[in-house]
Amino acid sequence: MFLRASLPALFLSFASFCALAEPLAHLHQVREPAVEGVARDAMLTRALDSLIVRLSGKADAPQAPALAELRAAPEKIISQFGFEADGSALVVEFDPASSERALRQAGLALWGNNRPLILAWWLEEELGGSTLVGDGQSTAETLRRAAQHRGLPLRLPLADLNEQLAATSEALSSAEFDGLAEVSERYAADVLLAVVSAEQDGKWQAQWRIRFLDQTAQGKVSAADREQLADAVMLAVLQRLAEHFVAPPGAASDLEVWIEGANLARYADLERLLDALGARLVSVEGDRLVYAVKASPDQLRAQLGLLQLQEVDAPAPSAEQPAADGTTAPAQIPANRLWFRW
Repeated sequence: MFLRASLPALFLSFASFCALAEPLAHLHQVREPAVEGVARDAMLTRALDSLIVRLSGKADAPQAPALAELRAAPEKIISQFGFEADGSALVVEFDPASSERALRQAGLALWGNNRPLILAWWLEEELGGSTLVGDGQSTAETLRRAAQHRGLPLRLPLADLNEQLAATSEALSSAEFDGLAEVSERYAADVLLAVVSAEQDGKWQAQWRIRFLDQTAQGKVSAADREQLADAVMLAVLQRLAEHFVAPPGAASDLEVWIEGANLARYADLERLLDALGARLVSVEGDRLVYAVKASPDQLRAQLGLLQLQEVDAPAPSAEQPAADGTTAPAQIPANRLWFRW
């Protein structure tokens, strides 16, 4: 084991590095809009349902029979709650430790607060033309609240002239995200979200597409108003991304992860990112880190993809080991070992 001897050398190799994903603030705080005629206890249950979906990435998770008792008495895991000054919403603070423990005991796999940063290109089409939702516009707050409600870090473009010319309906509807890659570079996001929305006959509709790593997904949603539409889009995106970051029950296994090209900044980012997987640093040799992780391979690939790590083939072992008959054979690479490199 090279941990103590090699960490100083690793620290001396410090170089500037910027991780894209950042811990999501207020993951366990839920803002639930007040609805006339809905009792406070019912609103607390609704807030718990929102938290369950946010942490599990599954829209139907609150209906699990194992959660029935908790949903009947959500106060058990609530730290505090209160209405906003104008009475428009109930804000509930759930205790992180007790709430996550209760959900895991109910058999749910959970997603931590290290989540991919989403850059949203949101176009609203009207009879007179189309409008790209920019960071400083009033509609931006609707999108931010919807993203926060679903537990997604969101960034919006400035919507300057160049971006308005690039983010056309055709570009946002393109399966290849034609024209968006170049204008998106300045925002350093992990996920590109392209949405074209419109109001027709009193109902809002939207087509959405996402690109994450080398994969894409798309869908359609509809809602009664702009706020519900934004929430429906964010819920759909949450579920698609959770497929990569939340390992299904029973899918996690003990993995040995070898990472090359580390320096001090990258080491700190790895520690933060892998903490949710219960990772343990096993050894350090030069710029190579070795971790023991409990996760599914796909879940691990998605997490490390946030730091721009590329999976590579393991180098052929040079050492030989004795066989049972006394002869020697090339050392075998463990089946649970994965290699990544910057």
